[in-house]
Amino acid sequence: MRVWGAAALAVMLSACSGGLVPPEVGTRPAAPPPLRERPARESELPETPAHLPARQPVGATPLPPMPSRAVSGATTAAAAGVVAGPPIESLPITQQSAERALAAFRLSCGSLQRRTDGSGLTRGTDWAASCQAVRGWPQGDARDFFVRHFETVQVGEGAAYATGYYEPEIRGSRERRPGYEVPIYGVPRDLIEADLGLFSDSLKGKRVRGRVDGQKFVPYFDRTQIEQGALDRSADVIAWAADPVEIFFLQVQGSGRLRLPDGGVMRIGYAGQNGRDYTGIGKLMKDRGLLGPGQTSMQGIMAYLRANPEEGRAIMRENKSFVFFKELTGAGPLGALGLPVTGWTSAAVDPKFVPLGAPAFLSMDRTDATGLWVAQDTGGAIKGANRFDTFWGAGDDARAIAGGMSARGTAWLLLPRGVLGRLQGSATGQ
Repeated sequence: MRVWGAAALAVMLSACSGGLVPPEVGTRPAAPPPLRERPARESELPETPAHLPARQPVGATPLPPMPSRAVSGATTAAAAGVVAGPPIESLPITQQSAERALAAFRLSCGSLQRRTDGSGLTRGTDWAASCQAVRGWPQGDARDFFVRHFETVQVGEGAAYATGYYEPEIRGSRERRPGYEVPIYGVPRDLIEADLGLFSDSLKGKRVRGRVDGQKFVPYFDRTQIEQGALDRSADVIAWAADPVEIFFLQVQGSGRLRLPDGGVMRIGYAGQNGRDYTGIGKLMKDRGLLGPGQTSMQGIMAYLRANPEEGRAIMRENKSFVFFKELTGAGPLGALGLPVTGWTSAAVDPKFVPLGAPAFLSMDRTDATGLWVAQDTGGAIKGANRFDTFWGAGDDARAIAGGMSARGTAWLLLPRGVLGRLQGSATGQ
């Protein structure tokens, strides 16, 4: 599934343009146990869940990267160059982090062996031994699994940047009722996606979305037009939200949970997008001087939009991109591999620099981001070497951590033993 790697801070402060068809928002995943459930009674729900401040991090000192030679303009990990990282047994991997990563890696193995690795680092056969071993490996010996079957590899200079995303939970209702007046639309029946490569080889791989107006193919309605009723006859409303600011942010995240009036939960996920370019309102607001120091987190942006509702609506409408949803059923939200994504373990990456499904160790300047992560998702804003968007699950804790996640440090990929030797031999012509 195609996804938007939207860290609350990174995406809100970025000014993304996806070209002809903007990078798509995908499902954004489920929480790791044990995350506290929200109150079941509507009267107990906070009026504005975004009241929670960004979690104050506990600082840490990252391990230094290995000496390497910088390669400018590299478009893949193989082109950026790789060097050996530290021995895995020397890394501060906690048992809890290892157990979560072991379970996530076990899920990823099938895809790792079938997919073509866009990073240029691995082949499907490289993963055979570790994937065979992980099937019956006991969770209690999770750390030893990674020590025995992997080696650390540093891509380029190893300098890493990590943001965070989560699965939002907002108030919603399956039916329109007082207090629930913001429509959540399914994919419009008149939305058309055209593959331009069918018309010209020079446009291969490019697509546009729009609609037919008479005998012309025109851009699809933008956010303002949709909010003013343009979809009244062409799209079903799958649910109703209580807060326009919350549903705006849920569109950025790509999926979430609706806490229903009876205490139940309805999960919704990305189903389509109107084809308009994405505009990051956080950067826009910062450039206009609307956000002061300490206000550029997701929570700060939301607070300003609520305190200035008319101006806030106009600002949100400057992002012409609009996301359509569907109800999700079955196993938790899915990442780019089509597999459930796990809080505190899964990360969105650029697959040109990290093999999708591979583990990675992040040593960061905050303790919560330090540990083993498994690359199970991608995102339109997650580009380049050693760029990670860490997933924190659902609920208040996830929201508080992801909303302020901005960590820097060092990253090492965990690749099957022997891969580095082959890569270095290829580089020297051996």
